[in-house]
Amino acid sequence: MNTVVSGIRSTGNLHLGNYFGAIKNFIEMQKSNNCFFFIADWHSLTTHPTPGDLHINVRRVLAEYLACGIDPEQATIYVQSDVPEIAELYLLMNMNAYLGELERTTSFKDKARKSPDNVNAGLLTYPVLMAADIIIHRAQQVPVGKDQEQNLEMARKFARRFNTMYKSELFPIPKPFSFTGEFVKVPGLDGSGKMGKSEGNAICLIDDEKLIRKKVMKAVTDSGPTEMNQTKPEAIENLFTLMDIVSEKDTYDFFNDKYNSCEIRYGDMKKQLAEDIVKFTSPIREKIIDISSNDEYLRKVTAEGRDKARASASETLKEVRKLIGFKSF
Repeated sequence: MNTVVSGIRSTGNLHLGNYFGAIKNFIEMQKSNNCFFFIADWHSLTTHPTPGDLHINVRRVLAEYLACGIDPEQATIYVQSDVPEIAELYLLMNMNAYLGELERTTSFKDKARKSPDNVNAGLLTYPVLMAADIIIHRAQQVPVGKDQEQNLEMARKFARRFNTMYKSELFPIPKPFSFTGEFVKVPGLDGSGKMGKSEGNAICLIDDEKLIRKKVMKAVTDSGPTEMNQTKPEAIENLFTLMDIVSEKDTYDFFNDKYNSCEIRYGDMKKQLAEDIVKFTSPIREKIIDISSNDEYLRKVTAEGRDKARASASETLKEVRKLIGFKSF
């Protein structure tokens, strides 16, 4: 059984893009792998150093992932800051990470350009903390998006460097997790790009029926096709992609035929799409509300996750300290 580690962001509500892009894969992954899923509250401080309420953010995202199907009986789910061994390994790995290679990472350059007044040391050493998150459990595989591929390559580099420097094979070299099938790219409602909360084009899993209908009815459209079987422009293709994800095939085919025959009424299509999204998200929303109000369950999940994660992490850190040469007098 492979050990898999993946971080979960601790800011913002989950949306349909998160669900179809990652969470569905996590749910399948946990069934046949030794999975560690952590809520990355330390990582969030690199770009949000003064969060309004860090605990509320962590609590919300934990409830949402549990409601979606992450199972603490199958996987280890924990809060990053509950495992101090990660911070110690991060410190030790920083001693073998070099300024030039950190400054060249794409994520650092992008975020430094976007927020020039907040170029902090944590942002610079983000790949080192990510590496510590992964190798603390001696992970063999890591599911990563396109924007994190370089950071995973850095983690691989740091693992190799440690093994070479200390003449050991302590750390496996983590590989990207290979999902079966194709990734689902969920488009936003603004007519372009993928769904994202910061872009203001997302349907969040916690949104109520009224808000979902309002958002969908505002989705970008055009004046309609002027030729039979006309190629759909991006904004319209996005609507059909959303419908393909959440609606029945007969529903999709009905509106697709209407488009191809130049009889499409976007208002009718958006009303149907909104109802299908409501139908899909309502059970998840009800679970989020139920779990969020269950303090005892959330405490139990995080306590058990912390203990399992610390047991794994402390075993690794003991080996690291021994290899480096730390000894008690």
